[in-house]
Amino acid sequence: MYEYKVEIYPVKNAEMEMNKMAKEGWRVVAVTPNVAVGHGIVVTFERSISGRA
Repeated sequence: MYEYKVEIYPVKNAEMEMNKMAKEGWRVVAVTPNVAVGHGIVVTFERSISGRA
């Protein structure tokens, strides 16, 4: 079983934030532009529930 998390980041911070999430066991499954506000990106993460720290 998996759990999901959706985060919104400014593009300049995205790499750092995605690396932080990866250290917690999260994997990026989708990245899309944040069209609602016209800037930034929406990142969807996934991890196995058994993979929690």
